[in-house]
Amino acid sequence: MIELKSAEEIGRMAVAGQFVGELLAELSGVAAVGVNLMDIEQHARRRIAERGAESCYWDYAPSFGRGPFRNVLCLSVNDAVLHGLPHDYVLRDGDLLSIDMAVGIGGWVADSALSIVVGAPDPADLRLIEATEVALEAGIAAARPGGRLGDISAAIGEVAHSYGYGVNGEFGGHGIGRTMHEAPHVANSGRAGRGMRLDPGLTIAIEPWFCRTTDKIKFDPDGWTIRSADGSRTAHSEHTVAITPAGPEVLTRRHKTADADADPARNQTAAS
Repeated sequence: MIELKSAEEIGRMAVAGQFVGELLAELSGVAAVGVNLMDIEQHARRRIAERGAESCYWDYAPSFGRGPFRNVLCLSVNDAVLHGLPHDYVLRDGDLLSIDMAVGIGGWVADSALSIVVGAPDPADLRLIEATEVALEAGIAAARPGGRLGDISAAIGEVAHSYGYGVNGEFGGHGIGRTMHEAPHVANSGRAGRGMRLDPGLTIAIEPWFCRTTDKIKFDPDGWTIRSADGSRTAHSEHTVAITPAGPEVLTRRHKTADADADPARNQTAAS
C-alpha cells in the first residue's frame, strides 16, 4: 500500500534527510587513499549514534543477502555498485567508491547515495559518475504532481542511453517514509506517461546506477555485494524526494565538505 504523506510528515522526513545529506558529504571527505573501508563505517556509526538516529541497514534481512546486514553503510568499490559489504580494504589511488546510507529519526526515514573517486581520477570514471548524477537530476525534474511514475523512469533511462550506458532492471528506486523500502518500485528505465499517477505526498528514493560496459550483474559469495558481470566500473547516485503541489522537493541535498574543497586531489566527483 502506498501512503501519501502530509506536509508535516514530509517536514519530519526532511530532518532525517538533512542529516543523511550532511553525513554523506562528511564521509566523502573522510574517504581518501590509504583509508580503510571499516574506518569509514566506524565513523558513520559514531555520527549516527551521536545524533540519536537509527540505521535502516543494521539487521536488514531481505530475500537476497546472506544473514542480516550488520553495518550502517553500503560501501561499494570499483566494479561493485550496490549493497557493498564494508570489509578490511584500504582504498587505493583511483578507486571509485559508492557510499549509500539510510537512517531514521523520529520514526521517519531518508536514503541517499553518492559516488566519488579517491586520488587521481580516470576521466572515464568521472564521466560514469556524472551520468548517474545527471540521470538523478532528470528523474527528480520529472517527479512532478500529475505526472506518471514512468516519466521518472524514462528520464533516467534517456540519460543513461545518451551516455552510452545500459540499464539493469533488477534493482532501482523505491518508495520511502516510515520504513526504508515501501511501494512503489521506481525503475531506472521505462515509458513516459505510464504507471501510477504522481500525487502530492508521495515520497520516493530515486537512484540511478550504471555499469560502464554491461547491464548485467553478479553477486559476491557474501550474498550482498552486487558487481558488474564483466568487472567494469560502476557508479550510483540517490536522493530522497517528496512530490509536493509545487513540484519535487529533494530531502537529502548535500554540499561538499570544507576539507574536500580545500584538497581537490583527495577525491573527485561531479557536483551533487
